[in-house]
Amino acid sequence: MIEPEPIRKALSSFLDSFTAPLARVLAFAAETGQVSYDEVEKLVEDEVEEIMLSGNNWRLLVPARTSKSIEWEDRVLLLESGEIYEMPHVVQYLVREASRTGQWEPAKAVAEVFKAMGEPEWARMPQLVELLGRQAKANRISALQVKEACQELGLGERVDPLIAELKGSGIMSPSLGSLTEAVQRRAPIYELNPSLFVK
Repeated sequence: MIEPEPIRKALSSFLDSFTAPLARVLAFAAETGQVSYDEVEKLVEDEVEEIMLSGNNWRLLVPARTSKSIEWEDRVLLLESGEIYEMPHVVQYLVREASRTGQWEPAKAVAEVFKAMGEPEWARMPQLVELLGRQAKANRISALQVKEACQELGLGERVDPLIAELKGSGIMSPSLGSLTEAVQRRAPIYELNPSLFVK
């Protein structure tokens, strides 16, 4: 069973409030990769809306319901009975590790999720994600920036598979709502998971 107290300690490094109840919800969700609104209500009793808003803002939990596509911006955050919220794969690794160590360790979670996915260059993925985070503006990055980062790390021939793995792991999501920005940059735009870039 995943213990919430070390997770609370890890969350307190970047969150000011709701760390104890959010830690209970994350510990529960990390077991299966999802949690329902009804389960959240039983776990925390009050402040459910604030906890779920915080979880969604940090992309720790994202609504399963979508309006058009699976991108995070298209997820419909309804706070009512019957709703399901998903935990991105990389966040599951973050939470499980935080439960053991009391530390929020994005680099370790990134390496582990890529290793589990069978990525042959899994040990280099934390460098790639860190580089993407440094280049991002307002948590947004273009496909061209991903390509440049891959080339800088000697992974240039594998850009498309790596983009697919970055999306599949929950490290980034397409940001189709940024169409104007995509036209300006002449490339698709992605939103990076902010829970990987905490100070």
